[in-house]
Amino acid sequence: MSANFPENPLGLGEHDMQTHARIVIVGGGIMGVGLLYQLAAEGCGDVLLIEKGELTSGSTWHAAGQCPNLVGDYNLAKIHEYSVSLYRKLEQLTGQAVTWHGCGSVRFALNEKDLDWFRYLRGIAANVGYHMEIIDVAKIRELNPFISTEGVLAGAWTRNDGHADPFGLTQAMAKGARAMGARIVRRNRVTGINALPGGEWEVVTEQGAVVAETVVNAAGCFARQVARMVGADLPIHNIHHHYLVSGPVPELAGRSEELPVCRDPWASSYLRQEQESGLIGIYEGGELAQAWPPGGLPPWDSDSELFEDNLERLMPWLGRAMERMPIFEKAGIKQIVNGAISHSPDGLPLLGPVAGLNNFWLCCGSSFGIAQGAGCGKYLAQWMLHGDSEINMTGFDPRRFGVFADRAYMDARGRQDYARTYVTTPPGEELPAARRRRVSPLYDRLKAQGCVFTETFGWERPKWFSPDGREEQYSFRHNNVFDLVREECLTVRERAGILDLSGFAKYDVTGPDARAMLNRLCANRVPANGGITLTHLLSEGGRIAAEMTITHLDDEAFYVLSAAGAEVRDLDHLEQGRRPEEQARVANVTDRRGVLVLAGPRTREVLAQVTDSPLDNAAFRWLSGREIDIAGMPVRALRVNYVGELGWELHPAMEHLEALYDALMAAGKEFGIRNFGLYAVNSMRLEKAYRSWGVELTNEVTMTDAAMERFIKFDKGDFIGREATLNQKNRTLQLIYFALAPGDADAQGGEPIFAGEQCVGVTTSGGYGHFVQQSLGFGYVPPSMANSGAVLTVEVLGERRKATILDEPAHDPANMRLRA
Repeated sequence: MSANFPENPLGLGEHDMQTHARIVIVGGGIMGVGLLYQLAAEGCGDVLLIEKGELTSGSTWHAAGQCPNLVGDYNLAKIHEYSVSLYRKLEQLTGQAVTWHGCGSVRFALNEKDLDWFRYLRGIAANVGYHMEIIDVAKIRELNPFISTEGVLAGAWTRNDGHADPFGLTQAMAKGARAMGARIVRRNRVTGINALPGGEWEVVTEQGAVVAETVVNAAGCFARQVARMVGADLPIHNIHHHYLVSGPVPELAGRSEELPVCRDPWASSYLRQEQESGLIGIYEGGELAQAWPPGGLPPWDSDSELFEDNLERLMPWLGRAMERMPIFEKAGIKQIVNGAISHSPDGLPLLGPVAGLNNFWLCCGSSFGIAQGAGCGKYLAQWMLHGDSEINMTGFDPRRFGVFADRAYMDARGRQDYARTYVTTPPGEELPAARRRRVSPLYDRLKAQGCVFTETFGWERPKWFSPDGREEQYSFRHNNVFDLVREECLTVRERAGILDLSGFAKYDVTGPDARAMLNRLCANRVPANGGITLTHLLSEGGRIAAEMTITHLDDEAFYVLSAAGAEVRDLDHLEQGRRPEEQARVANVTDRRGVLVLAGPRTREVLAQVTDSPLDNAAFRWLSGREIDIAGMPVRALRVNYVGELGWELHPAMEHLEALYDALMAAGKEFGIRNFGLYAVNSMRLEKAYRSWGVELTNEVTMTDAAMERFIKFDKGDFIGREATLNQKNRTLQLIYFALAPGDADAQGGEPIFAGEQCVGVTTSGGYGHFVQQSLGFGYVPPSMANSGAVLTVEVLGERRKATILDEPAHDPANMRLRA
């Protein structure tokens, strides 16, 4: 089946290729055109979009055009809301016809877990600014009198979203972009992309070559092939997706109002009115079908392609959908559309730079491209042109995946994401697909002791320990592992705990110019020999780009640590930040060194059992590091940690990790040593008011916004972001640290902060401080409200709870334990 496209509807050139452009976008689906429109709207008209076929002739043309507001990620919700708000007025802005159906949507809750998720999403809606209301079954029937509500507890009603014609949306943005100076060339395939010595790119096409400063891969289902042109690959899995259109439905004839789109987890389907017919889209589980097997790569001549339908694979979900809307079943099936959609491993789009390449960006990997096209374009355009975006882009950055995300990983995770489209995932739930990609030598040893792992950047990392074999009952509220996590926290606060954090990103930065390079890249002063510094890399605009810990090991040797999830991203910061004339080497040693965190008031006594090195304050002060011998093994020992207790991070060669662990466990037995996990770490870092990169510390904010001024040294000379930080004016955000009134749930990030009835801010993270017995969190509010006298509440799962701003950490504000 093929689409019937109008002949050159916008007068776009086909053989008038230019030879130079500031930015070239490869791909003319809604993601590429959405970016084109937003780049032009930001004032960059020197943009060329190249499409091998017609605009929308990939996966855009056959899409059902769903544009929901309701999504579970705070920053993704901003992307969706921008798209929805633009689409409503796009025809007025561009003069191009757009069919927008603002019929609203209702998603069904089938259990209390779904309802808690709705309560959380209502908080996101209050912050982002779209209507969302939890409605009862009677209201659902009022909105859709034909729906069966058997098994439904409630609905999440978003009144102002709906669906649209993808072709019309794309053509309207294309017309708007051209009016602002951008150019589009159709029917011209890109055949190669070459890096030029001067840092530009040569984009080779069937009609000639164009030289560009920047290239964006927006090629949709073809994005992997385009990535391979520059020696990369992408974690994208192309999957068959069906929707069905019924015959005429008599009950819909002559209705003055369109039914809202209904989303039903029981049927794993969306159901909507399509003029006077019905439309059902199925996200089946079980045996999914990869598009273009076995490799999942479409042939270059694939345009407007559909696949043979397979209704048997859609059972039992299709049958359930018909039960939910009996009037559709009576009308029969008139048309079946089975097209390809691309899925990333985590369901979020790939927006940002490709690792290791300068000025090569991605705008692809979206499984809901129609809903996300304009919003992805807006925030990616900001990042590309201004160096920062006004939303947190950490979760969309393609560098959240590394080499561990191979074909088997992307296939398994992409299928898992597709099948769970309508499944509520509570906080902390561990999903089974493509696990054990990166493990430390201690994995089996810890698992035998009841370790439950969580995954970060492919690494399996301890989350909590189950000494009695219990399994976590995942919930938005305190659950059956709450007390076990408390015991882990008390072990660290009162005795000694040990944690395998080998997934830390680790780099050796060496050479005569290593200090100068790091001082230029970092806001804080690089430490003297033997010292440790927490520092941040800023953008030119002063926003926070990275957080690192630097240990000065020797005259020209620095050991740099960063978050596990930032391994590839921060390697880019270091390597691309190095000037050609600087004699400095950057080596990623993440896989070569393990990490054991040894923390608690008895840790000096534990460590003294296995080393002859002096450990007292005079010999080994807080925030210092050196190589020492432990149990006959050379270990980089850093007196620093993220839990706020006396302790050391111990960094041996990876092959020594098991022996070091065994020696410490044996030495610590008399002191009550015990394993702990990341659930406990989160509790203890909140008690110490430690910020978290990617959550409190993001590209949205400056060091001043995040109350991190003490980590800036303006007197050390120039560094990236210095002038912007000094000259920051008209601040609108200030980080607050707060304690919540008691309740059975904690903030997790994305909850609204209220002053009276006005939503004035948003939480970034939270949790329960087991040692101080308080629910703690962080959030951003206007600076005028960031004082201890402010009367604020936080809405947690529908309950407004008083938030008391704390001026100092809830635990050990003077850092006496760290200095002990």
